Amino acid sequence: MKIYTKTGDKGTTALIGGTRVPKSHLRIESYGTVDELNSWIGVCLDHITDEASRNTLREIQDRLFTVGSALACDPEKEPKLKIPDLHAHDVEFLEKEIDRMNEILEPMRAFILPGGTPGASFLHVARCVCRRAERLCVSLQEVDQDLEVLILQYLNRLSDYLFVLARYAGHLAGVEEIKWKPRV
Repeated sequence: MKIYTKTGDKGTTALIGGTRVPKSHLRIESYGTVDELNSWIGVCLDHITDEASRNTLREIQDRLFTVGSALACDPEKEPKLKIPDLHAHDVEFLEKEIDRMNEILEPMRAFILPGGTPGASFLHVARCVCRRAERLCVSLQEVDQDLEVLILQYLNRLSDYLFVLARYAGHLAGVEEIKWKPRV
């Protein structure tokens, strides 16, 4: 099977279900950003040594494929297709992981600047891409009411998780957090 089909050479692509849309369509931008996020999670995996965190990131990559599949599907045809679903326990899993790490971390008393270790820095980049994916999905929901609200909840919680994991990675590395000191 060839990787190139030439069917997108004129600026359109097919959703799951066969409907063709412009590559600039908000749905394409949404799942493309989720795909970008998944790639950044892969970069994070290359820089995180904590096995529990690595396992969670692998689980997140799987869930992001689930999110991407839902976003890539024609909403009118989705009921007839077998697209994997997110579940409430996927969001709860992230919350439990956040709580687990927060038990170890010092409470935040200031805004924290990204950095400290390569792993923490990449996690902050992933967090920002996650927030962009969330904003795009909110925009998609505004024009297409069929967007599953669980996708928004998952992306919102995931960005929180990535922030806390960045702090946790720095903690495990013994690196002091970079606190923002605003000029006044």
